[in-house]
Amino acid sequence: MHEPSTELRETVRRRYAAEAVRVTEGGTACCGPQPVEIDENFGSTLYAADERDALPAEAVAASLGCGNPTAVAELREGERVLDLGSGGGIDVLLSARRVGPTGKAYGLDMTDEMLALALANAERAGATNVEFLKGTIEAIPLPADTVDVVISNCVINLSVDKPAVFSETFRVLRPGGRIGVSDVVADDALTPSRRAERGDYVGCIAGALSFAEYRAGLEAAGFTDVSITPTHAVADGMHSAIVRATKPARSAPERD
Repeated sequence: MHEPSTELRETVRRRYAAEAVRVTEGGTACCGPQPVEIDENFGSTLYAADERDALPAEAVAASLGCGNPTAVAELREGERVLDLGSGGGIDVLLSARRVGPTGKAYGLDMTDEMLALALANAERAGATNVEFLKGTIEAIPLPADTVDVVISNCVINLSVDKPAVFSETFRVLRPGGRIGVSDVVADDALTPSRRAERGDYVGCIAGALSFAEYRAGLEAAGFTDVSITPTHAVADGMHSAIVRATKPARSAPERD
């Protein structure tokens, strides 16, 4: 990885490490930690009240996403789920509840502070079917064909190597597996420089792909049935979107 990309990744890591520390050290009120304030387009308000109420306050407070991928991934009992960039663990814990005791939810994050917060939140929630992994979403530390579903919440736009993310996601999914991702996506008319005018990289704006770029990247990795559906605007010409795609099932071997 060349130096500017390394520096950019470190900037992202420092930003989210600081947010984890804010939640861990800042919550002494009777109602639990205060949420990280961004704006109404990001964070825990994008989850239903009954979902927020069922989780540790620290998991809800640390939510920094632009959607609710567990609501669109159509998770089923017994499935194995991987959350890319799992942060404080809100989507992992919600996934664990949906897949039940016969399923499993993995969370992957590169930030020690977020991983520590997520582990503490899992313990508070009494979740036994979860596992948090340290690593980057460009090099997922799981074997091929491991999981049924990959989710992510406003994290892929932060990657400095999105083709690697799509390739790695494809690799770890079992044949027939699927993705259900919330992410920031730009109008096709916006050039990278115009996206950067609307917000910085760590704010989930400058690094966003366009709709066409996102589709092309997933299809280049081998995904089919790609759909990208905008849900709400986060800046002029920038949208939170639900991204779905499928890893094709292996065809049956031909008989002689």
